[in-house]
Amino acid sequence: MPPSIGSVDQLGYVVKDVEAAMRHWSANLGVGPFFYFPQAAIASTYYLGEPTDARIAVGIAQAGDVQIELIQQLNPDAPSAYRDFLKERGEGLHHVGHFAKDEADFDAFLARFAESDVEPYHYGDSGPGSRFAYLPTEEHGGTVVEVIETAQWGGFFDSIREAAAGWDGSDPIREITIP
Repeated sequence: MPPSIGSVDQLGYVVKDVEAAMRHWSANLGVGPFFYFPQAAIASTYYLGEPTDARIAVGIAQAGDVQIELIQQLNPDAPSAYRDFLKERGEGLHHVGHFAKDEADFDAFLARFAESDVEPYHYGDSGPGSRFAYLPTEEHGGTVVEVIETAQWGGFFDSIREAAAGWDGSDPIREITIP
């Protein structure tokens, strides 16, 4: 049995249309505002041990203590966990995520799973201090575990939480472009 992941900091959903999903979550569930990355900055990513050029669009918002991540793969033929999840299960909850505050925390998390013979099957980074890894723990309903190194993202994630705390329903989708 794999070790406990600790806190569940994020729920990640794979969707066919991230813009429609953000509108749904905002209008029907009162979650927002969403910070929208039309193309997430991913420096490198590997799926089943092989490099992949999978590109994603992402919307991120805060719902209470949990971050909501909506993911749409932009090039649906590229190998990835998102492509295969959508093909096998359709849209829905793909992962529960745990935030690792720094490199040591991230490495320790993966080491605990490695002791139970659970290794990442999809992993990558968005630059220094922003690694991610999906661990195959989907026996229950197809949901996997993600560990997210937040050293680079901490301040941004705090601003998402602050925006949600005082959100009045206006400007529900806020586009973020990465140079």
